[in-house]
Amino acid sequence: MDPLTPTTAATKVFLLDDHEIVRRGLRDLVEAAPDMEVVGESGSAREAARRIPALLPDVAVLDVRLPDGSGIEVCREIRSVDPRIKALILTSYDDEQALVSSVLAGASGYLLKQLSGEGIVAAIRRVAAGEDLSDHPHAKALRDRWAAREEHDPRLKALSPVERRILDLIAEGLTNRQVGDRLHLAEKTVKNYVSSVLSKMGMETRTQAAVYAATHREPHDPPVP
Repeated sequence: MDPLTPTTAATKVFLLDDHEIVRRGLRDLVEAAPDMEVVGESGSAREAARRIPALLPDVAVLDVRLPDGSGIEVCREIRSVDPRIKALILTSYDDEQALVSSVLAGASGYLLKQLSGEGIVAAIRRVAAGEDLSDHPHAKALRDRWAAREEHDPRLKALSPVERRILDLIAEGLTNRQVGDRLHLAEKTVKNYVSSVLSKMGMETRTQAAVYAATHREPHDPPVP
């Protein structure tokens, strides 16, 4: 090749799945694509959260359910460190709540493993190009709801999408453990988020937050899982 001929850099992909056979299959799919390369892989949420920001892939493909955590948590963590890293959630389960949680965590898409290999590669390619594949009615309802509320209380703009969702769940009377189960978060992580919500809203107790959220809902707010 002429050294002066411009070349397009391959899309760098990181794979997270605790099943080695599945991970190997994904790696073969990605590496068979001429415009992609696997720069790292892991079967551990903890290890992936540590390695991904260092390897700086263009797209991280993350399994939801892992022995030591969740791909959704990993997505949230790596994108808080470097939002340039795109994330695709890949799962065997058609779980609507997990889908919404993945959108709130900043994922660009939620795919089922039953999707064809060609479909998975195409999704990675689209996400790497900047497309958002997570246009889901429930996620859109959340965004629209909070956009309307922010107009009435500027403090809400300081809350992250996850903190906003937690505020809603506090208003429903859920405990930290129940919130964690709903959002695929560790109970300790939820506790930290609740503290952050109270601080940003200028409140001292969880009860104040619950009363605020319950009394500031719009009458037409649709139920969100």
